Order: sequence, then structure tokens, then C-alpha cells
Amino acid sequence: MAGSSRAARAAADKALAGALEGVDRAALAEELFSIAAAIDGNISLRRAFADPSREGSAKRDLAERLFGGKVSESANGVIGEVVAQRWSSEGDLADAVEALAVRALLASAERAGRIDDVENQLFRFERIVAANTGLRDTLSSRNTDSEGKAGVVRRLLEGKVAPETLRLAEQAVRVDRGRRLDRALESYLTMAADRREELTALVTVAVALDERQQQRLKSALRSIYGKPVTLQTVLDKSVVGGIRVQIGDEVVDGTVVRRLDTVRRDLAG
Repeated sequence: MAGSSRAARAAADKALAGALEGVDRAALAEELFSIAAAIDGNISLRRAFADPSREGSAKRDLAERLFGGKVSESANGVIGEVVAQRWSSEGDLADAVEALAVRALLASAERAGRIDDVENQLFRFERIVAANTGLRDTLSSRNTDSEGKAGVVRRLLEGKVAPETLRLAEQAVRVDRGRRLDRALESYLTMAADRREELTALVTVAVALDERQQQRLKSALRSIYGKPVTLQTVLDKSVVGGIRVQIGDEVVDGTVVRRLDTVRRDLAG
């Protein structure tokens, strides 16, 4: 993301933070999702809002004409602030509006005491999809309409997960925008961790860690990163032994497989 979009994203996040106080956060999220869908579905609108040659006030006025009276004052104020910024690309703008909706929904889950459940359930859903080639192909296919894919998600998850988890899983398959499904879910998980002001570590092991081992790992990671860390564990017998830990783009791989691969490369050299 270019510098102008980073600054615009920061301004958009600030506008959302102000709007979340004293409102129905789930309702605000749905309004922002509907605005995101409108922007996604209209290339002329995306171009108008992202046009760097147009004054921010003119773009804000356009948003008011389009959405004023159709959404709450809170949602209208947020989108007005978003479009008034200078964005590097149409894609950055569209991604930002969706991200605001996701953050509002996560804030709603937090208020209801469900944000930990939502994060865990989204992670498990991502792993289920990753492990099932047929399901992954169905939910990622551009040949399947978005409502059809959302229907598959509802049949899998409805009544089994928090309402926010279901809504986010549906959103991930509804909006293509050239992104992979796993990347969409990963971005939602990152936002959930940000909301909790914690980091999430993806831990890959051959055998599940016991409680003592988990606490030792959390303590070690907290001392390194300076904030609490939640562990999301993946069991993979192919790693043989050891542990692989990934936080964001940083990976520490101490598995037997990785060490054997290193030996093989050294011998080949």
C-alpha cells in the first residue's frame, strides 16, 4: 500500500473509532458492508471516489448525495471521511471500506464478549477449507455466484458459530476483488487480533502442546514481541517433531523436517 493510502487508511480508522461510541455496532457494520458492496459493484463510483484530481469536499458531497438518508448519520460520517482522503488506487479504497465494516463487526463481537470465539472459529473455518480441496475450489471459484457460495457457508456454519463468525465467513466468499479466500480470512483474523491488542502466532507441531508448553511458549513470545500472544495450533504429522511459529511475516522454523532440508542443501552444496 502506497504512502497516500496508508495515511488515508489511518484517517478512516480514526473516523470509525469515533463512530463506534454509543451506536449499534453490528448495525453500523452492516451499513458499511452495504456501502462497500455499492462501491465494489460500480466501477464509475470507485473511480469517482478514488480520483486524486477531485477535491475531498466534492467526493464527500457525492457520498452524501448517494448515501445520505439511506444509512445512519454515523455510517454517513465515516464514508464521507473515507472518500475525502487521497487514495493511491481504487482497490485500496474498496479494501478500506470493507475493512471498516469488518472492524465494526469485530467491535460488536467484543462488546458482546464473543471476540475470542469469533477469532478461533474463523481460524478453524480457514483450516477446514484449506484441508478440503473440493470445498476450497467451490468457495474460491469465480464460476459460482457469490450468493451460492454464501449459501454453502451458511449450511456449514449456521447455528454452530457466533453470528459475527458466520457474517465474516459469508463476506469472505462474497467479495472476490482478485484476492484468495485464505488471504481474506487471514486479514479478518489479523484485524481480530488487533482489536484485542494481541498478536496471533500460528504454531505448527506434530503433537499437540500441553497446557504447560503453551504457557511457556506464550511467555517466550511475549518477552520477544512485548505484547500478549494467542496461539493458533495446527497439527501436522509431516513435520515429524519440533515446532514452527509464524507471527505475521516472521517465521521461526525448528521442525525436524526443516532441519533435514537444511542438511540436504548443505550436502548438495
